[in-house]
Amino acid sequence: MCKSILSLAFFLFIIGFSRAQETFPVNGVRDDRIKVYAFTNATIFRDYRTKLEKATLIIREGKVVAVGTGSSIPKGAIVQDLSGKTIYPALVDIYSGYGLPEVEKRSFNFFATPQMETNKKGPFAWNQTIRPETNAVTEFKVNDKDAESLRVQGFEAVLSHVKDGIARGSSVLVLLASDAEQNVVIIDKASAHYSFDRGSSSQLYPTSIMGSIALLRQTYYDVQWYKNSTDRSLNPHYS
Repeated sequence: MCKSILSLAFFLFIIGFSRAQETFPVNGVRDDRIKVYAFTNATIFRDYRTKLEKATLIIREGKVVAVGTGSSIPKGAIVQDLSGKTIYPALVDIYSGYGLPEVEKRSFNFFATPQMETNKKGPFAWNQTIRPETNAVTEFKVNDKDAESLRVQGFEAVLSHVKDGIARGSSVLVLLASDAEQNVVIIDKASAHYSFDRGSSSQLYPTSIMGSIALLRQTYYDVQWYKNSTDRSLNPHYS
């Protein structure tokens, strides 16, 4: 009986010890604190018909855990007084061109001499539909009229990118607020975007979805080839 109890205790100890182990190291300064935020004294809309005054919103580890006028603030929470501010649920448009210039598609002249390479000056891809250097945040401008139209539909933030080309570069995540550009940007390089739409390129190639896939695939092959090249004239970072 005694041996059975000792064996069970040892078994439970091993289980508890093994569960405490991490499978990978923490990169940077370790912070084991549970992140809890409490936004107090705000006007909060729980839904389209329920409005709470001087209410508190509590977020734990990125999730809403409490909303109300009598919510107790957890110990150690980061408290922010939002007197005079309003909190309400809203949508995020993840495919938008808000705040960015319109892309003008060019018409083809089949009787003209075909354009073989890009007209864009600089170290860019030979085909103008490949535009990974595009960074939406550098072209973004707040548009109060468009922002108001989106807010009326229930949106409060958008993921906006330049809708030009097959490889379209990076998008920017912004709030739909009437404020300076630097104050509404949430993430300056949020995601990479791709399409089968050629956009403004005046080159004839590609003319089909198959051609678009082939061009994009070859682009990645070329990048890998240059990356692995041992020729210093092609890869200055090789040593």
